[in-house]
Amino acid sequence: MELSPENLQTLAGYLEKTLCADATERRTAEKFLESIEGNHGYPLLLLHLLDKTDVAMPLRVSAAITFKNYVKRNWKVAEEALDNVHSNDREAIRKEIVGLMLRSPEQLQKQLSDAVSIIGREDFPEKWPNLLAEMVSKFQSGDFNIINGVLRTAHSLFKRYRHEFKSQELWKEIKYVLDHFAAPFTELFKATMQLAETHANDPAALKVIFSSLVLICKLFYSLNFQDLPEFFEDNMEVWMKHFVVLLTLDNKLLKTEEDEQAGLLEMLRSQICDNITMYAQKYEEEFRPYLPQFVTVVWNLLTSTSSQVKYDLLVSNAIEFLATVAERQQYQNLFEEMSTLTSICEKVIVPNIEFRTADEEQFEDNPEEYIRRDIEGSDFDTRRRSACNLVRSLCRFFEAPVTQIFSQYVQFLLQEFANNPARNWKCKDTAIFLVTSVAAKAQTHKHGITQTSELVNVADFFTSTIVPELNAPNVNEHAVLKADCIKYVMIFRNQLPKEILLVALQHLVRLLTAQSVVVHSYAAAAIEKLFMVKDQQGKALIHKEDVLPVAESLLVNLFAALALPGSSENEYVMKGIMRSMSLMQEAAVPYVPRIIPRLKQILLVVAKNPSKPHFNHYLFESLSLSIRITCKASPEAIGSFEEALFPPFQEILQQDVQEFIPYVFQILSLLLEKHKGNIPEAYMALYPHLLVPVLWERPGNIPALVRLLQAFIEKGADSVAAADKLSGLLGVFQKLIASKTNDHEGFYLMSSIIRHIRPESIDAYLKQIFLVLFQRLTSSKTAKYIKGLLVFFSLVAWKRGGDTLIQVVDSIQSRMFGMVLERLYIAEVQKVSGATERRICAVGMIQLLTACTAVFRGEYAQFWPQLLQALIGLFELPIDETVADDEHFIEIEDTPGYQTAYSQLVFAGKPDQDPFEGAIPDAKIYLAAQLQKLSAQQPGQVASMISSGLQHDAAKYLQLYLQTAGVTLA
Repeated sequence: MELSPENLQTLAGYLEKTLCADATERRTAEKFLESIEGNHGYPLLLLHLLDKTDVAMPLRVSAAITFKNYVKRNWKVAEEALDNVHSNDREAIRKEIVGLMLRSPEQLQKQLSDAVSIIGREDFPEKWPNLLAEMVSKFQSGDFNIINGVLRTAHSLFKRYRHEFKSQELWKEIKYVLDHFAAPFTELFKATMQLAETHANDPAALKVIFSSLVLICKLFYSLNFQDLPEFFEDNMEVWMKHFVVLLTLDNKLLKTEEDEQAGLLEMLRSQICDNITMYAQKYEEEFRPYLPQFVTVVWNLLTSTSSQVKYDLLVSNAIEFLATVAERQQYQNLFEEMSTLTSICEKVIVPNIEFRTADEEQFEDNPEEYIRRDIEGSDFDTRRRSACNLVRSLCRFFEAPVTQIFSQYVQFLLQEFANNPARNWKCKDTAIFLVTSVAAKAQTHKHGITQTSELVNVADFFTSTIVPELNAPNVNEHAVLKADCIKYVMIFRNQLPKEILLVALQHLVRLLTAQSVVVHSYAAAAIEKLFMVKDQQGKALIHKEDVLPVAESLLVNLFAALALPGSSENEYVMKGIMRSMSLMQEAAVPYVPRIIPRLKQILLVVAKNPSKPHFNHYLFESLSLSIRITCKASPEAIGSFEEALFPPFQEILQQDVQEFIPYVFQILSLLLEKHKGNIPEAYMALYPHLLVPVLWERPGNIPALVRLLQAFIEKGADSVAAADKLSGLLGVFQKLIASKTNDHEGFYLMSSIIRHIRPESIDAYLKQIFLVLFQRLTSSKTAKYIKGLLVFFSLVAWKRGGDTLIQVVDSIQSRMFGMVLERLYIAEVQKVSGATERRICAVGMIQLLTACTAVFRGEYAQFWPQLLQALIGLFELPIDETVADDEHFIEIEDTPGYQTAYSQLVFAGKPDQDPFEGAIPDAKIYLAAQLQKLSAQQPGQVASMISSGLQHDAAKYLQLYLQTAGVTLA
């Protein structure tokens, strides 16, 4: 695409349509822009358009966002994908973008800065060596709008250093950055501090200068995170001196009138607290001379900062700094005085765990956010969480005095509540939080409290303080306290005895009817967690017999909670439904006829606009459970489920609800697998649509589609093999095997074909199948692929015989099977993982060793002892997990267990199947029996080959197998 006025005008026209209120026109324009993304010159047209000052700003912003999204989608070339960005365009973008970004208005600058960081992640420093020099040169410009653009870009480029794993490549990049950036960056910091002093009375200048300081302090954190750089160690005095100045600065011009929105000074101080916390944690020895002064400064900051929401992050980070210092033994002297501990408890901890008006408003007006912060562990930046961490740190060395101080507070607060519950309910809230903070010594999100203080009796506190609140007849009174008490049950569920938990369960079932979204969500979450508690033997503590007395009210109240305002798609309630059914199992069957219509109704509603992924997942899990539980008791019920679910499933497939299609395929697989006899016509009508290429282009569909095709093959092999349906299936297999990401799915599919389809139906295709497999082995060999290939070869050896395997391989190239034995089986079989996969390999190898003349005394006899040695190694040695030097680390998206947009349904899971259908319970015994049978046919030869070719340790193991099987070799 040329940089012509006509093309710019056309592009502007389509960008304008993307801002149109008409959804159809907007979507048409978006699809057109996506269709021309691969055109040479397209990104440069976008950059020229957004640089034109005579174009309306909304259009320029649209061009900037479109360019950023283009870069996000296309700059990194995915494996096996085409490169949509022409090499000349890449070069031109790298050359132009920094200058363009820095001369653009702020709303464009932010979008272009993001684009620079995306490109930088891929290209910096190797393909973009001049980026840093170009950015650093702008520090001399004196224009802080430009400087802030550079700092913002550097921040987005370097912040990944905070979370990347240590590696030589990372060290190399960080060293390169420090060598070119650290010195001018520090000079910029010093100059900016000087300007802050010079312009102390100029509010406009201070706003720009302090924006720079915030970014500078963020960059300091990123550059120092992996290790303490020598440059920053040498210049620590400069940085720490200025940090103290900024933490103690008192300039009224920097204070904001806002109650909730943090100003620049609060943001700056929060980041400085983060920086000094990092130094206290990671670079203790080097930071020690500065630490006492910072403790004093932070203490003064905490005691002089109010409870307004805008200070929350600052207070949270400041408390975290004190907690970091308090948990280190060498600083005990700073805290050991009783007066100091009392002062910390009174002036820092208690004020910052009190329930504020802002918290109350969030509880009522934004319950989802309140829950997310309170029980989902995303409250790392809240005052309460930080205060709790400080309590925990202090208790590490001063548990007794801290517990004594707080005990007095708790008694006082509970007395205040008792005196006037209506007015002083917040006192009880604080008391519960204090007890929880002191009692909890270790905690995880999954298991709740894992270690408690011996000085606090959590069961007594439950009986005296928690039960009265849970037991109150009015479920809507004191909603915050109800939520506190439910949370107490949740987090101490592993410490409270079973009889107390069963009492709590009855209260929780009743509290599901509370109007407060937080209260009934907590009740559902607590019920779900109670049902997952295990005893000391690792078995479920609560059984279905314990739940039966409340089973009906439990399920009725859970479904009723979904009808309460604000909870129509409440993930905690739906998870509670799922877990309750899972615990009750067959006891839930009488309720299924009432449950399914409700779940179907919910499904039809959420399918119109899927917006709550967790809720949707638990909905489909509940459907799967209903099918599994009912059909186990009454297999004939399968028809009623199909009658209920096929209409909404058909709607989902026709409307192409992408988020739900993988779930629908999984449940269809579950239903089909439950059928006895032939595949019903309704399923066969769906079969051709499953092979349509567009379905296979979405990664999230692939595992579910393969599972469904396997169900078709297993339940109706003859139907699938008939009428030329097999060629479409083999086309899918070829596409999957070509992909490093999905080759394992190709092997799953082909394994089902080999196991269930008659040999005469696939014999004509067998050589072509093996050709495809060897072509992939030659072009792109990975450890995962070799494992899959060995399992597949072994399955063929078992199902079709070792001679068939050898014949097909050798028909591709003469004596090629020798290479399969030497380079694959003998060299690589130890890397195969998974009990079933290793067992299949073992049985396949036994077939080759004992039932193939070519291997025992024919052209491949030289490999017989080595193959037996490898087999015994497979039985006795640990899995070889080494990876070839030239193989790239596979990202999480490339591993079998994880696929973008694919969520596996646990309760629709494919049941484990024995590939040998009970014929081979023990592969070692099977080896002994087969060797004995072979030696009877060839007297003396087997024993001779074993004694001459097998290593001593392997021979000992083999002798043990023979003894266990009660056989001897002739």
